[in-house]
Amino acid sequence: MESLLVSTSVVALAEMGDKTQLLSLILAARYRKPIPIILGIFVATIANHAGAGAVGALLSNVLSPNILNWVIVASFVLMAGWILIPDKLDENEVVIPKKQLGVFTTTVVAFFLAEMGDKTQIVTVALAARYHEFFTVVLGTTLGMMLANVPAVYLGHRFADKLPTKTIHIIASVIFFVLGGLALRNALMGVGINI
Repeated sequence: MESLLVSTSVVALAEMGDKTQLLSLILAARYRKPIPIILGIFVATIANHAGAGAVGALLSNVLSPNILNWVIVASFVLMAGWILIPDKLDENEVVIPKKQLGVFTTTVVAFFLAEMGDKTQIVTVALAARYHEFFTVVLGTTLGMMLANVPAVYLGHRFADKLPTKTIHIIASVIFFVLGGLALRNALMGVGINI
């Protein structure tokens, strides 16, 4: 249950003001069809985060526990800093297929591509490696993405302009830092240093 709660809350916070949330706003403004956009976001997120969770699970099986602990520490500490750098997305930067694919397929393609290498994808890898719970982590990170993006699709720019994104990013950074501290404790215990 811890992995589900941590995955959901960390990703929901990390997604606030993220480029994929900005993409949700752009798609909602452009197409004005919330249901296919939300379904497209869901499908793209499941596919993307399942791949990221699989990488995390693979790393947890391939790397020795000591090395994995240090990789997780580094991942969380780097995320604590990265989350403080605001994302910007110009409508001209949005990768939307040139061929007319419909709102759902356009959203799937655009959202999947935007999520590649994004903060939430990296977090999914780290959380899957940390908790060794592929399905729970992917479910949690997907739920976190939906919690952040569904309101953005329905409420548009009114929603985004009222969010205290700087405060939300600071809270998310603190959470990543705490997760990094807990991972550091595990890493130190793995090499025989008890705290």
